[in-house]
Amino acid sequence: MRSGVIAQKVGMTRLFTDAGEHVPVTVLRLAQCQVISHRSKEKDGYVALQLGSGTRKVKNVSKAERGRFAVAKVEPKRTIAEFRVSDDSLIPVGAEITADHFLVGQFVDVTGTSIGKGYAGGMKRWNFGGLRATHGVSVSHRSIGSTGGRQDPGKTFKNKKMPGHLGTDRVTTLNLRVVQTDVERGLIMIEGAVPGHKGGWITVRDAVKKAPPKDLPKPGKFKAPAAEAAPAKTEAAPAAEAPKEGA
Repeated sequence: MRSGVIAQKVGMTRLFTDAGEHVPVTVLRLAQCQVISHRSKEKDGYVALQLGSGTRKVKNVSKAERGRFAVAKVEPKRTIAEFRVSDDSLIPVGAEITADHFLVGQFVDVTGTSIGKGYAGGMKRWNFGGLRATHGVSVSHRSIGSTGGRQDPGKTFKNKKMPGHLGTDRVTTLNLRVVQTDVERGLIMIEGAVPGHKGGWITVRDAVKKAPPKDLPKPGKFKAPAAEAAPAKTEAAPAAEAPKEGA
């Protein structure tokens, strides 16, 4: 089980196939998605990666959070999320996950916060049919109708679908196909709609109900931390001895 990524929703557009057919896609951008810390069975009881994405001004970060980012040697992040992984899928702390972490054609599960729509009626919120357009119905065409019985049961049951607040829910959309990736710009194009508004933070990971591709990179595609990427300094060669006089 591999780690997912945190991405920012840019918006929707469309791509054209070689056959001339257009595919509606949602563009997601990886905004410096880096590994902040590990969760281990010995210390935490489970294995996971903690990722951070986006940038944040240092003055807006608490001292405790500054310490967390300082230990990982990464800049303060806008948002943080955890991904459960297997023991062999751990990515080094400080590494930045790239867009080719996912392959073109593979299926992913996408999670985000749906757009808030405020107070909504039963027809909009629950897709109720409403009342008749004629035959005695006046003014209340879009009402939900009866919410309970008379003397029996004598009450409205809990969890009855009624008008109320709609949106701002955590929504997961399963089995969306990756159409294209752009490693240089950190973009992932996913077929179809993704929950959330433009600029919202989205988590993307391998589909649970679809078999992963055989050539899927493990533990993933990432840029090594700066400390590991920098070549080790070679020791200076000993200075040559000065020639002796009279030699």
